[in-house]
Amino acid sequence: MFLKKIKPFLYLGIFYLIISLIIRTVFFFHPITTASFGFFEVVKVLLVGLVNDIFVFILASSILALYFLFLSNSKYKKPYGYSILGALVLFFLYIWLIPNNIFKQYGGSIMEIALVFVGIKTLFFGLMLFLPTQRIKIRNTLYFITLLLYVLLIIFNGVSEYFFYNEFGVRYNFIAVDYLIYTNEVIGNIMESYPVVPLFSAIMIVTLAITWFIYKKTKDELLELPDFKQKMVLLGSFMVLCALSALAIPSLMQIRSDNVFADEIEANGLPKFYWAFTHNELDYFQFYSQINQQQAEKNFLSQYPQHSLSRAVVAEQPEVKKNVVLISIESLSADFMEHYGNTQKITPFLDSLADKSLMFTNLYATGNRTVRGLEALTLCIPPTAGESVIKRDDNKNKFTTGSVFKSKGYDVKFLYGGYSYFDNMQDFFGGNGYGIVDRNNFKPEEITFANVWGVADEDMARKAIQVMNAEAKSGKPFFNHWMTVSNHRPFTYPDGRIDIPGTAKSREGGVKYTDYSLKLFFDMARKQDWYKNTVFVIIADHCASSAGKTELPMDKYRIPAMVFSEGFIQPQKFNALMSQIDIMPTVLGLLNFSYQSKFLGQDVFKPEFQPKAYVATYQDLGFIKGERLTIISPVKKVKQYSLELEKSDLKPEFKLYYDEKLLKNPDQKLVDDAVSAYQSTSYWLKTKQLNR
Repeated sequence: MFLKKIKPFLYLGIFYLIISLIIRTVFFFHPITTASFGFFEVVKVLLVGLVNDIFVFILASSILALYFLFLSNSKYKKPYGYSILGALVLFFLYIWLIPNNIFKQYGGSIMEIALVFVGIKTLFFGLMLFLPTQRIKIRNTLYFITLLLYVLLIIFNGVSEYFFYNEFGVRYNFIAVDYLIYTNEVIGNIMESYPVVPLFSAIMIVTLAITWFIYKKTKDELLELPDFKQKMVLLGSFMVLCALSALAIPSLMQIRSDNVFADEIEANGLPKFYWAFTHNELDYFQFYSQINQQQAEKNFLSQYPQHSLSRAVVAEQPEVKKNVVLISIESLSADFMEHYGNTQKITPFLDSLADKSLMFTNLYATGNRTVRGLEALTLCIPPTAGESVIKRDDNKNKFTTGSVFKSKGYDVKFLYGGYSYFDNMQDFFGGNGYGIVDRNNFKPEEITFANVWGVADEDMARKAIQVMNAEAKSGKPFFNHWMTVSNHRPFTYPDGRIDIPGTAKSREGGVKYTDYSLKLFFDMARKQDWYKNTVFVIIADHCASSAGKTELPMDKYRIPAMVFSEGFIQPQKFNALMSQIDIMPTVLGLLNFSYQSKFLGQDVFKPEFQPKAYVATYQDLGFIKGERLTIISPVKKVKQYSLELEKSDLKPEFKLYYDEKLLKNPDQKLVDDAVSAYQSTSYWLKTKQLNR
């Protein structure tokens, strides 16, 4: 009885092991595999690989096990069947009709996917409930579809592993995670690079043939379903195997040899993908161009007067102990502002504030996610390959903006309208000495509106005023970093605040509502005693989009930034090229702070400042300097583009769009500068030299 019931697992498992063996054999003979293998090494690779694959398949078959667990005839009997169907219908109606339900809050296509999934489940359950004579046929149809999905995923994963190895010579790593995130760009690259129609046609033909074979061999096992006791025995046995697999796979991943190719071939791509997804790093020294480490550090540190990583910043004027409020605005591209040519008038307050501020007109974000912007403003370092430092395990005890303010006796806090455990922000800021004020600190009556990302920006503005009033009463100066949330899909916010309703769910509405909330904050702040003794720094965390014609389109990284303080900061435009990592060293310079620095950004008003900017995705690392964009990428790829401003009626400092032309002969000095910056930063992070 039990052996018959696991036949689908056996057939799928054998098929998975065959595909894995074929992939390993191909990797052995692939031109990219430049190592040689002895007989015993080949045997060891195949045996370890086989064990790896068995344990991975056991875990991967968990969904299939759940599918079989819930197969039952008794659930269609009265009254259970009608109760279950009623619950499914109500759940479907909840997703379809209830405004601001949990799926709609997530935005994108999540709601539509949930609606289709629950709708299909409800439809098939209803058919099996009301058509008992057709129940076996309907169940067999669902079973065939389940097998089809498993076979398709096995084949598709095998093909994906081949193409990934073909390009990088390794199993999945963080680049594969990057590909998952940049779906549009990856699909476009595949469409241009491979014969898509023949390839996918072949995949579907093989998938249908294998699925039909397994279906015919195993469908009779659905005629007699196991009873509750038998299911518990099968479930218990499967859970033991899953526990064993979960313990064994990490140990197998630790098996190493002197032959890197042997390690990669015997590994299984899926655990490596999971490891890359959870560890968030891409080893610079394995995948990127390098120069001698000492020379790289010498090149990079030559921009600082003391030519050293840890260096004394000495102010020439007395220190100014003003409060500092750093507001990083979610997804505020420069092209949303009227200054940069926008005609929709969606940032009226920020445009008016810019004219009263020190405005940095030619500034570039380091990345395209919030955590990358927070990293740039807090650590003041160029981006590194993989995920932001904020989401890595080694993210604590760093030299930060907050640590400088703390050394000066400031109260230091991070303010966020959502739950700060998201994106590891709580772990990062808490681990670096910041107090945290987030959604957990709100009373119910303080929230007028909230979505999945957090309370509305106006609610956070009121909470910020409350927090700052309390800090001011303590007698200590304060540094508060507030991260806004409302300008984010699904772009929902309270109605009646602006002329774009929250139900429109438009990006323009999200931008304009954030602008409204910032005006509300400043209107409240002006009434406080601490207002005139405060410096406000307003800057975007990243742009609203990063897709473009090239790997790193310049306009998709250009962000607005300004420093405002009545009676202290004189309105002016700073038009030189600069990076997001230069903002806080510049602010500290405006306050005449003397401190021992490990920041890699520069005070733009110092005579030694060198105009430049760093822009990056998870794998493409860009360096902008002297009308050139240099990009270093895996595997040791280097590209360089000339940058020519496109014609427009805007003032030169506000022109956004560049014609990026690929150069056949890159400027080697700029290539070395780019490599030096990213290699040095990666090395210093790896060796913990950027810690306090």
